Amino acid sequence: MKNLSISLVPTFLLFFLIQPFAYSQELFGLNNATIEEETIAPIYHFEYIPDFTYEQVAKKVKAMDTNMPFELNERIFSFINYFVVRNREYTKMVIQRKNIYFPMFEESLISHDMPDDIKYLSIIESGLNPKAKSRVGALGLWQFMPATGKMYGLDYNKDVDLRMDPELSSDAAAKYLKSLYRMFGDWELALAAYNCGPGNVRKAIRKSGGKKTFWGVYDFLPKETRSYVPQFQAMMYVMRYAEDHNLILEHPTYPMAYDKIKFNQELDLELLAAVTGICIADLEALNPAVQDRIIPSSNQYMAVNVPKSKVSYITENKEQFADAVKISTERTVALRTVPATTASPSKPVAAATTNSTLSTQNKITYVVKSGDVLGSIAQKHGTTVTNIKNWNNLSSNNIKVGQKLAIYKKGGSIDTNLASNNTTSSTQIPEFYTVQPGDSLWIISKKFNGLTIDQIKKLNNLNSNQIKPGQKLKIG
Repeated sequence: MKNLSISLVPTFLLFFLIQPFAYSQELFGLNNATIEEETIAPIYHFEYIPDFTYEQVAKKVKAMDTNMPFELNERIFSFINYFVVRNREYTKMVIQRKNIYFPMFEESLISHDMPDDIKYLSIIESGLNPKAKSRVGALGLWQFMPATGKMYGLDYNKDVDLRMDPELSSDAAAKYLKSLYRMFGDWELALAAYNCGPGNVRKAIRKSGGKKTFWGVYDFLPKETRSYVPQFQAMMYVMRYAEDHNLILEHPTYPMAYDKIKFNQELDLELLAAVTGICIADLEALNPAVQDRIIPSSNQYMAVNVPKSKVSYITENKEQFADAVKISTERTVALRTVPATTASPSKPVAAATTNSTLSTQNKITYVVKSGDVLGSIAQKHGTTVTNIKNWNNLSSNNIKVGQKLAIYKKGGSIDTNLASNNTTSSTQIPEFYTVQPGDSLWIISKKFNGLTIDQIKKLNNLNSNQIKPGQKLKIG
């Protein structure tokens, strides 16, 4: 009996431990209201940064399946720490973008029989921004300089710059990197040459006494290149183990399905958007190589990316759209003409007809008010963000309260109410955007020129960045 009683006690306790919570609730007479009041929902901390050691990282690096050379050292470890601790926002930003571009990179690398991990190089080059521009003039996801870009078919003019075409530039980058690998027989040196040029790598090899590894010539490479390859290798690790470092997105994004259509004519994307019902911001995002929303006759045979949902409709009606989407003379004049007050000696004002010439007679000065963005200002004055930027020599969409902007009205027709500095917010036409699955405030801000996250939050009285599909947001 003694042994029996001993065995029954833990069994009895175990019975209570394993019962569903509903059973305990019924046993002790608790009602649902009481339980609901006392239940606290778990909170996930997206900003929590887990601790990690060099040894833990080394173990994970050793387990990595990669065709690229990678031996962890203190230099690489310091960049891993930078990406997962000190600059987590940058890392989250590229994680947000990777699903848009990585499938494209992977396809190109497979076709050229190259290591899959090279796709991470674009993160170091451009942060996965197809319109990224360096201080020395390199452009696009893969940061091609003009001369190198032309060598690989990435031509450019004032309307179209193929260095910013994600597919074409990715294929060009694969070809260039493969040629550098053939030249040096080592992927780390090929990456170094992509950054500083093959001439500088050959010079480093000579100075090192003929060593032919990146770490063997490390001390003789340009300072930027000494950081470039370790950053790439750090990103190889970080993107594999992002979740282990709690780099998790609150609002993931998903790529927009699209297909290519050739119109074989000059084309105005604004007019194409108008006749097809496509959001102009979507067309711009799908065609980053197109500047000022126009494709001139010199590029008439290039394919245009359009949302997949509109492909059949456009294909069936392409002939009917032909005249409707042509670039108008007025549009060309507006894009090519610089106001006399801002023209420089090296860039004379383009000739135009009397009615289209920009002059003080059809110019107003608009003073930026609190809550203004370039998009809303352009809408109020019947023009485009691009025109306002050209007229005022603006290199970005940033404006500040009190700033004076020159606005030119076609034919001298000016709405004095809109031109008045005393215009109140009540005269502005509200514009709303419906949140789509995968949207974030950052993504929405990029869809509308001149709009910032802070402005969206201010317009909608948002206390956080959290939004949900179907929610309507005021954007202008």
